[in-house]
Amino acid sequence: MRHLLRCRIPAHPAGGPAVPSHDPVQPVSHHPHHASHPQPARPIAPGADDDPLARERAHLSASRAALRAMRADVEALDISDVTANWVNAAVLQSQIDERIKALADLAHTPLFFGRLNYLHSPGADKAEGAEGEPAGGAGSTDTFYIGRRHVHDADGDPMVIDWRAPVSQPFYQASKKQPMDIALRRRFGYTGGELTAYEDENLTDPTEGETASKLLQSEIERPRVGPMRDIVATIQPEQDEIVRAGIGGTVCVQGAPGTGKTAVGLHRIAYLLYAHRDRLARSGTLVIGPNRSFLQYIEQVLPALGELQVRQATVDDLVAREGVAVRGADEAEAARIKGDARLAEVLRRALRSHVTLPTEPCVVVRGSRRWRVPAYEIEEIVTELLARDIRYGAAREALPQRIAHAVLVRMEQAGEAPDDRVQDTVARNAAVKAVVKAVWPPVDPAKLVLRLLSEPEFLAEHADGLLSADEQKAILWAKPARSVRSAKWSPADAVLIDEATDLIQRTPSLGHVVLDEAQDLSPMQYRAVGRRCTTGSATILGDLAQGTTPWATGSWQEALSHLGKPEGRVEELTQGFRVPREVIAYASRLLPAIAPELTEATSIREAAGDFSVREVALDALDAEVVEACRRALEHEGSIGLIAADARIPVLAEALSAAGLAHLSPGEETTADSRLTLVPATLAKGLEYDYVVLDEPAAVVDGEPDERTGLRRLYVALTRAVSGLTVIHAAPLPDRLA
Repeated sequence: MRHLLRCRIPAHPAGGPAVPSHDPVQPVSHHPHHASHPQPARPIAPGADDDPLARERAHLSASRAALRAMRADVEALDISDVTANWVNAAVLQSQIDERIKALADLAHTPLFFGRLNYLHSPGADKAEGAEGEPAGGAGSTDTFYIGRRHVHDADGDPMVIDWRAPVSQPFYQASKKQPMDIALRRRFGYTGGELTAYEDENLTDPTEGETASKLLQSEIERPRVGPMRDIVATIQPEQDEIVRAGIGGTVCVQGAPGTGKTAVGLHRIAYLLYAHRDRLARSGTLVIGPNRSFLQYIEQVLPALGELQVRQATVDDLVAREGVAVRGADEAEAARIKGDARLAEVLRRALRSHVTLPTEPCVVVRGSRRWRVPAYEIEEIVTELLARDIRYGAAREALPQRIAHAVLVRMEQAGEAPDDRVQDTVARNAAVKAVVKAVWPPVDPAKLVLRLLSEPEFLAEHADGLLSADEQKAILWAKPARSVRSAKWSPADAVLIDEATDLIQRTPSLGHVVLDEAQDLSPMQYRAVGRRCTTGSATILGDLAQGTTPWATGSWQEALSHLGKPEGRVEELTQGFRVPREVIAYASRLLPAIAPELTEATSIREAAGDFSVREVALDALDAEVVEACRRALEHEGSIGLIAADARIPVLAEALSAAGLAHLSPGEETTADSRLTLVPATLAKGLEYDYVVLDEPAAVVDGEPDERTGLRRLYVALTRAVSGLTVIHAAPLPDRLA
């Protein structure tokens, strides 16, 4: 079986380029200059048949041809004679269509980005030859091309290995200190979809020192145009450990700006789908983001990795319920209280208050016989069900069966021999149904929340000892709604309805949930997410310093507890790859005020980046901002103009008057349209090559309190990949002055 895991590149007959074959393994010959130590990327010399790059280029062409053949094979499948009926045919055709879509060759996405030369065949120590020597013989070298997806030739031999396969892990983890049996690691550089450069690391050569990868650095710093891209070629060891963590546990990632936490979360779900596909195909996966703009920004990452079936949603999408239109908004204090975990107990009390103990017996008539279950016995059943604290709906479904069982006991005592069918019939008897309706009536979750928010007495009864009088007053509606449909529900109200729904009927659980920008969730929102993965696991991503809601979480342990995953482990990423050093150092001046417990982030970016802070006259502010955008557009890549929400209309008008077309967050940038006008409240999670930040004081003042405002400013300051220009007329916050 060993040959199924190997990419063979034999010597070239007559100087021709190598192609995959079944000949004995022969190592790829390396340029002498590259064999000793990593070098800056070298361009391909067209026509140089003995140049390793020409052979790598030939392997890329052959791999692309193999991928096209794989897709053609699937497209040619004839299922007319293998399905029993039209339903099976439709299901199978749907699966084939998804497979065809997954095998698409993205022209500007390299099939492979690296190569590993193993010193010994992986697993050779477990598969010894007849003479007790590792299979393949001493000194053999196995070569693996690492890419976004698996590609094999017509004989089934792999030409590209999926980055998630165990054999690929040393590409991310191997080092001079721990070479992991790797002789040579090669990185490839691309221009568009064309292989144009390469770089080698000889991990077992003691004369070769550790050298920063120029290709890795250039890939990290490559300008961003369009949606977020994957980081599969640049994953760092500490990121890889999180990505490959087992499916059994929940992982919480505290990541400073630019540390790649979002990408880590997306790659982790791609890895889990690779390692546990059957399990997750049954249970489902979900990525939860803070808003639609963010989801549109990240939506291309998973398809680029070959994963098409991952659902994406916001928390508001999760809790949306037909007939409950979210058209209102809460004051900050009301939203904070509604998001408090104490509301879960208020709802539980209010729901259970609908249960009343019986005062009359239940009399069931069957034929000429009357069977009587006294009130005290029904009371015992109800009391037992309440004590078990099972869901309201489940208990309500159990109650008629329990009453029917009591009737069957009497029938047996009278000499009859009833079976389960008789019990089911008795449970549906009108008298039993009447008792159940009176004792354990059905409750609509939206109507329950409507009553709590509309009736002071009802709220006071069930919030006693939990909410103060002032807190109760803060969440009560000034003008109660007449019905569920006419109510102007707020996002926090929808979460309460979701909680009440789960108290009545269990929410279906998924296999794995990725929750990004988690620091902004309220305890009740965490509970809503946790309900979706009670039998699965989760990856939680966020940065406490970027918590910009009044109810933002205070610690990850607290968040994990509300999520229902208190055993989850917390990992911290502090090494940045996106934000330039000067920019992250400037933004970190705010940390003592917004998150003093966090470690200040560092950046591995070698490029210093363009960074400036300019004070201008108030009457010249708009014009200076427009001019800064114009100068930023002289650079390659995406441009983001970030401003306080209240400033957006003014700046939009100024940009239009100056002839500068601009996009809104979520709209995809193109080569001809690269400037996005971003409200500060929507900037989180987004990134731009160059950022112009308008009036920091206005960003701070746009929030209900100073700490939240400074956190919002911290977010805005850390969206830049290559350059940041801060323009202000009002004094800067003290910590930045």
